[in-house]
Amino acid sequence: MSEPRSDGELPGLDLERLRAYLDEAVPGLVSGPLKGRVVAGGKSNLTYVVTDGTGNWVVRRPPLGHVLATAHDMPREYRVMSALRDTAVPVPRTYVLCEDTEVLGAPFYVMEYVEGTPFRTRDEIAPLGPEAVRGVAESLITTLGDLHAVVPEEVGLGEFGRPEGFLERQVRRWGKQLNASRSRDIPGIDALHEKLAATLPEQSAPAIVHGDYRLDNALVTPEGRINAVLDWEMATLGDPLVDLGLMLVYQNQPVGSGEAPATSAEGYPSPEELVGMYAAATGRDVSRLGWYVALGCFKLAVIAEGIHFRHSQGLTVGAGFDRVGEMVAPLVERAHTMLKED
Repeated sequence: MSEPRSDGELPGLDLERLRAYLDEAVPGLVSGPLKGRVVAGGKSNLTYVVTDGTGNWVVRRPPLGHVLATAHDMPREYRVMSALRDTAVPVPRTYVLCEDTEVLGAPFYVMEYVEGTPFRTRDEIAPLGPEAVRGVAESLITTLGDLHAVVPEEVGLGEFGRPEGFLERQVRRWGKQLNASRSRDIPGIDALHEKLAATLPEQSAPAIVHGDYRLDNALVTPEGRINAVLDWEMATLGDPLVDLGLMLVYQNQPVGSGEAPATSAEGYPSPEELVGMYAAATGRDVSRLGWYVALGCFKLAVIAEGIHFRHSQGLTVGAGFDRVGEMVAPLVERAHTMLKED
């Protein structure tokens, strides 16, 4: 990350109000006027880096126009990162959660600024060299195993979710999401949903689930170590193999710009190697992992179809949305293949 700079108006962030709030809520944290910038990336919550010239911090808040009824993701992210602070899982230090919408117009929290790179494309990570690239992947898997080894009750997250029936609810939830965004015929997607529901595996022992675990949701040091895992807004308690399955789906997905993903760089382990590393680190049974990969494909297909639907109605802003719909059919096809092999 580059150093913060002042860009005039920051949408959704009043720096004077933030400074006044922090002076009262966390006395001594900030020692001067704040400057800031919006961090690129992140299609859900808004992320800013702010500085007083001496220290740097990160502010997270819901997107502009956010419906307050679904603002639970701010406390959720804050709670899980705070709980994981003293575990082996690297997370930024959290400072304060503000649920008073009078301050910035929405709930927000402030956390530590952590150095590191969220690698997205092959061109970004390839200069590290094959050996370092492999080390990044190994660190990513080790960190995932560390997360799934945390006992929720021991860190105050015993009531963070409902592990019982987790997989069944996941299949049902994404089926409802699909029905809410139908705008065209998608061959095979209904059959996929039905097959996922009919072939539920026996759930793995419950653990803290990140919900969107992938390389570009982690900050990597120049030495190839995971310095922090970010974007915990979908975290819950459930079957941790959904994290591994979705991570493997992302491994073969081109990034939004159509570029090759960082996970395709020379030195990055194959999916089979990664699964072996995870099984060795956690001792979990991965014999039905094909089902979890298929669920991850279905989830991404539904999300992509929802974006395609909104784009077709002229409700998306920015470049690249016109191509998102092209992702759906290959994801459905891949999911069916995984279920045949499962």
